[in-house]
Order: sequence, then C-alpha cells, then structure tokens
Amino acid sequence: MTGATPSIAWETRRFADLDAATLYALLKLRSEVFVVEQQCVYLDPDGKDAHPDALHVIGRADDGGIAAYLRILPAGLSYPQASFGRVLTAPAHRGRGLGDPLVRVALAEIERHWPGSDVQIGAQAHLEHYYARHGFVRNSDTYLDDGIPHIDMLRAAGALK
Repeated sequence: MTGATPSIAWETRRFADLDAATLYALLKLRSEVFVVEQQCVYLDPDGKDAHPDALHVIGRADDGGIAAYLRILPAGLSYPQASFGRVLTAPAHRGRGLGDPLVRVALAEIERHWPGSDVQIGAQAHLEHYYARHGFVRNSDTYLDDGIPHIDMLRAAGALK
C-alpha cells in the first residue's frame, strides 16, 4: 500500500479529553520521530500539552493507529500568535500525502477556536517552501533548535482563504 492515500479520520482533542492509550501512543510516536529518529535529546513533554487551550490534532488510520499528529497552542504560550508544532507523520504512513490535510485541519481548528488569528510556527528550514504553500512567510533568520536549522514563519489571518 506504499504511496496509496489511506482513509484518515481527523480528530481534535484537548489534553483532558485524551484517554490514556491515546496519550501514550502520541507521546511514544513523538519520541520515536523527534528524539530517536532525528536524534534530538530534549524533554518532549514540555508542559504545554496540558494547557487547557492546547489542541491535539490526530489523524487515525483505518486500523485506529495514529498516522499523523500535531499540537496547536494558543497565542501567548509559545509565540504572541496561535501556533502549531510537533508536526509528524508516522513512519509507516509517510509518502501518502498526509501533511497537507494535517496542516489544513490545523488551520481550520485555529480559525474555529481563535477567529482572525495570525499563526506563527517554528519550522525546520528545509520545509520553508512547503509551509509557504499554506500561506506562511519566513520572518526570522535561520537558527539551530536541537541542532536542526529552523526558521520562524508567520501566516497572516485570512491568507490563502
């Protein structure tokens, strides 16, 4: 099924609404991708996951497993604007076109919860053109975050509607 676009069920939950099995699965997947695969030694559970306004966007495959994930944070928690991060596609689901729908769901959730909000992200530098397709514009110099080149990008409210 490599390359095929699986059926994905998108869900958005607050931390308090995550059951133990889902929380364990998403933290395990984040550790697999960011700590092990990308070799970034850092404390992934940073306290922001549990913020009452933080949102967790989960894409579930037909088997119920997590295929894609990201975390949305309200304005003032990481940036002055609403933001999203911890963006990932599970290794078994890569190459199937899940990134764009994941970002679209995130942007729709931000608009639903904080209408008219700008969105700021810290993106890996090599993804600048990818996020530009979603209306993001680079607004920082390149900097290292856990040894990986990153840039800040801003999407003005209403961009690409």
